[in-house]
Amino acid sequence: MHCAERRFASRRFRRLGMVGILLSVLFFSGCHKPTQPVTITFLDAEGQGFPGDHRMIPDASLQEFTRETGIRVNDLPTPEDNASKLSLAMDLLRSGAPSPDVYGVDTIWAGTMGEYLIDLQPNFASEEISSQDRDLIESYRVRGKLVAMPYNPNVQVLFYRTDLLAEYGFKTPPRTWDELEEMSVRIQAGERAKGKKDFWGFVWSGAITSESEQLTCEGLDWQVAEGGGQIIEPDGKISVNNASVIHAWERAAHWVGWISPPSVVSYTAMDAEDKFWVSGTAAFQLGWSEMYEIDAVDKPFRDKSGVTSVPGGKSARVATLGAYSLGISRTSAHRPEAVKLVQFFIRNQAQLKTSHLEKLGRKVEFFEVPLAMRKIYPWWCKPGESAGSTVILRPSAVAGANYEAVSIAYSHALHSVLTRQSTAPAATAALENEVVRIMGNDTVLPGTALH
Repeated sequence: MHCAERRFASRRFRRLGMVGILLSVLFFSGCHKPTQPVTITFLDAEGQGFPGDHRMIPDASLQEFTRETGIRVNDLPTPEDNASKLSLAMDLLRSGAPSPDVYGVDTIWAGTMGEYLIDLQPNFASEEISSQDRDLIESYRVRGKLVAMPYNPNVQVLFYRTDLLAEYGFKTPPRTWDELEEMSVRIQAGERAKGKKDFWGFVWSGAITSESEQLTCEGLDWQVAEGGGQIIEPDGKISVNNASVIHAWERAAHWVGWISPPSVVSYTAMDAEDKFWVSGTAAFQLGWSEMYEIDAVDKPFRDKSGVTSVPGGKSARVATLGAYSLGISRTSAHRPEAVKLVQFFIRNQAQLKTSHLEKLGRKVEFFEVPLAMRKIYPWWCKPGESAGSTVILRPSAVAGANYEAVSIAYSHALHSVLTRQSTAPAATAALENEVVRIMGNDTVLPGTALH
């Protein structure tokens, strides 16, 4: 058995063990007559590998729900990496178990989990659904069913040092990648002149990891901003081998060793966060909006930072969606109570988030935040402020069961350019062929293929 096969077998064994334990607990708890108050179970899609209370729904919010409704919630943990989270959820759903009742659903899982989840649309007024960002809500619609409702949407954003922008004469954070480069160069030079030789302008996550799709999300931001397409278009056409994608990848490779550390190609999200939030040795960081909500006291620069939309290119200003949502199992033994939980948190998420951030004592500066966030949290923007980024979705719906293979191929191709193991034209051409092989599709976006 090869090393990769042993790792897969070991991971699957651990996952099946977790499924067995969860099913045993749920089965034996169901052997007794239900007692009051009712307890429902929630399979949390987050909460592992982060400091502080980083579950989808903080414990204080769950307690508030229980006080208001009398319904208790058992928040079940999940594995650390996304692939294992989805596999665990699918094993439980396919088992037909009466619990868990509520599931955390990633945007890229909706198509896979959809047939096992109820349609939530009848449980919400039409204006509640229409008030959500259209692309955000549509990402959870599967064969006409609204299988989950977005909760605490998480999108790519740019974090910036408010004190350094002011010190170096910048009135606003960058709106374009050209502006980010200009600001990074000036701030980096100024801070190094003070003796901070390890200071860099811009940090991000350049590593390939099994736990994260970070590099795929970043690459998608970069190429869509330049008009390069969305990897696989809704009609199935492949758009990775074109001049706009090549330009976006070459620009990112140019950052390495210039305004970003040479080691950024091995940075995980946590590595980038440490440079920006903990050591304070970076002016900008590309990350996820949820970072403002993590209850961690070991971030000395958190009150000298702000958040804005990801910079734009020649075509658009976009941000990849990475949100989780709340869905209900069709075999739930407590469907009415599960519906109440989803309704409570969807309808109160803005109020709960405000309360959570106030308790953390965050001094937050927001500037031109993503439009999807404004829809739910209008206090994130100032009156009259220009629009921020629009949400883009990874091509999980069109790729279906092939999505993981497509994402892996994409991130490896991009990484080969960042590490200068390949040129962008060669890497995108090879990637196109690989995605064609994976998808069994020999078409490309018209007018953009380079042959």
